[in-house]
Amino acid sequence: MSFSTPDPVAVVGVGMHPWGKWGRNFVEYGRVAARAALADAGIEWTDVDFVAGADTMRNGYPGYVSGATFAQALGWNGTRVASCYAACASGSTARAAARTRILAGLSDIALVVGADTTPKGFLAPNAGDRPDDPDWLRFRLLGATNPTYFGLYARRRMDMWGATDEDFARIKVKNARHGVANANARYRKEVTVDEVLASPMVASPLRLLEICATSDGAAAIVLASESAARRLGLDHVTVRAVSTVTPTYPNTIPDLPDIAADAAVVVPAPDAHFKASIAAAAYEEAGIGPDELSLAEVYDLSTAMELDWYEDIGLCGPGEAEKLLRDGATEIGGRIPVNTSGGLASFGEAVPAQALAQVCELTWQLRGQAGDRQVEGARVGITANQGLFGHGSSVLLAR
Repeated sequence: MSFSTPDPVAVVGVGMHPWGKWGRNFVEYGRVAARAALADAGIEWTDVDFVAGADTMRNGYPGYVSGATFAQALGWNGTRVASCYAACASGSTARAAARTRILAGLSDIALVVGADTTPKGFLAPNAGDRPDDPDWLRFRLLGATNPTYFGLYARRRMDMWGATDEDFARIKVKNARHGVANANARYRKEVTVDEVLASPMVASPLRLLEICATSDGAAAIVLASESAARRLGLDHVTVRAVSTVTPTYPNTIPDLPDIAADAAVVVPAPDAHFKASIAAAAYEEAGIGPDELSLAEVYDLSTAMELDWYEDIGLCGPGEAEKLLRDGATEIGGRIPVNTSGGLASFGEAVPAQALAQVCELTWQLRGQAGDRQVEGARVGITANQGLFGHGSSVLLAR
């Protein structure tokens, strides 16, 4: 399915609340991030005509209607509102809603906010018995927490492409090094391969330091039409594409939280599996290819998953991710730096905020404001993650 390339929408402001385990209400984090994004854009809350919230499922009813929750926290001003949930892709669906309103001529300046307060330990399904819910079933029938899936993906990579324990550890070492320079990161300490390999085994072959934590935090972005950005004299980068695609049948690789895949006996498998199709849709929409990228922010729920993303966003061919890593290509100073922010390895996961945090990092990089983690001459960047039940999430930004 092809579409015409839409007009660019401007990112004119970004802001974050640092990640950690602060033990406070998620609304507080979101308000801080929103105020930071508005200040970064040099505009007032009263200038905003649309607010989109990325929902959290762990913080009661205010989390279910986060758009209105954040609007109230900032002070009711009559703005239009939307609240969006797509698990880890919630930030992308909220951002897509805001962008769509701007492209439709229904808004000039939109604020998108995501924030979370997470429990200690693994993320679990909501309370109650729901035997027709795959997310409930995988916990109750198999005891399959998220790290169980991460371990299976890692084992698959080892069996198919020869990835090693040392390769997975090197991802953590790289991202930890990047995160040291990020004041918003939760973990700001370098580690060695030996330290990673000595950490406790969680879901074989993955160890504690190779799986992301759960965190509190928030991120916000201000979007504007290009005409509004010019009228207000706002410095900006442009959103060239937002991909929120779903899988194509048959989906032959099980994704969280499924416990089975589709058969390709009658209908052949699509040319690109789900994760690869996410970035492919963004490239097609933008008319930009992976060879034009300056950097990428990908969803390293585990270190092994980052290697999968290298291939899925087109940085290399199947089975070539390990060589890209070993050659230093994905480090700052390499050919195509990945997760210059430090990634989830340095942040942990604050679910509705994470896809927005990725855009914050790309925006700072494309503006040349990333400090010690700056990618020289950065002009084009892409984000990639996915939410439960087939929510794609990729954004392509350009200077």
